[in-house]
Amino acid sequence: MQGIIVENKSNIYQVRVDGGNTIYSCYARGKLKKEEISPVVGDKVKITITDEKNKKAVIDEIQKRKVYIRRPKISNLTQLVFVVSSKNPKPDLLMLDKQLAFAEYLNVKAIIVLNKVDLDKQKEFNQIKEIYNKIGYTIIETQANSKIGVEKLKKAIKGNINAFAGNSGVGKSTLINAIFNKKVTEEGKVSNRNKRGKNTTTATKLYEIDENTYIADTPGFSTFEINEIEAKNLYKYFTEFNKYIENCEFVGCTHIKEESCGIKKAVKEGKIDNSRYERFCKIYQQLKEREENKW
Repeated sequence: MQGIIVENKSNIYQVRVDGGNTIYSCYARGKLKKEEISPVVGDKVKITITDEKNKKAVIDEIQKRKVYIRRPKISNLTQLVFVVSSKNPKPDLLMLDKQLAFAEYLNVKAIIVLNKVDLDKQKEFNQIKEIYNKIGYTIIETQANSKIGVEKLKKAIKGNINAFAGNSGVGKSTLINAIFNKKVTEEGKVSNRNKRGKNTTTATKLYEIDENTYIADTPGFSTFEINEIEAKNLYKYFTEFNKYIENCEFVGCTHIKEESCGIKKAVKEGKIDNSRYERFCKIYQQLKEREENKW
């Protein structure tokens, strides 16, 4: 029997079997430990039922993963949904650009959700829309509490294993509850004192919307790092940079210090957004420093 792991609590895996709603509580066979592979949420697995009455089984085999993320541990995602709040907490575009680069690195689709747009009376979120629309990313405006934009989001995530990512307090859990039209995950509140969200999600879990459509509510993305990407390769995952690389004079151009750089020239000419380029430089420097201090 085959299925997908939808939850892991203390190495007891909840597996939803293909073509049905039945969920079995499973342990992993010892041979998987010998092979030094541990099941994670999102894994497609083969199981053997040991107790049909109590819905218990063992995991015999983990099928080949298309995508694997180490933190939080999850596999086979096909789409990342990056939630940014227009206000309270303020938009963290440095985090967003890290996340978008990581989606490009993983070769999965990316959607940007601008939540709490009703709180942005000056409509500053239009500037964010302009930057990322120009690059080619899908942007959906939402007001999770009043369910505005939720139907559009539901259509955008259909047929995918989706992970919602973003800083605490941006409204990920509220959006997920609005999509299901019921409380499936705990909603956090933003502290009035520091305007930062309190992370309410403690375990990665897949919620099924319909057949072949899942949402992962995941802890760990609020301190998002992209250390798998080498600093020298970061430019590859800022997709709007690609067509200007050929204008760089030097092979191995870092696009930071060089004068004869096609990307820097495109920034000066307004072809690449200056603020996004500056965030690229910050992320590059962070990755570079981490690599230099690795040993």
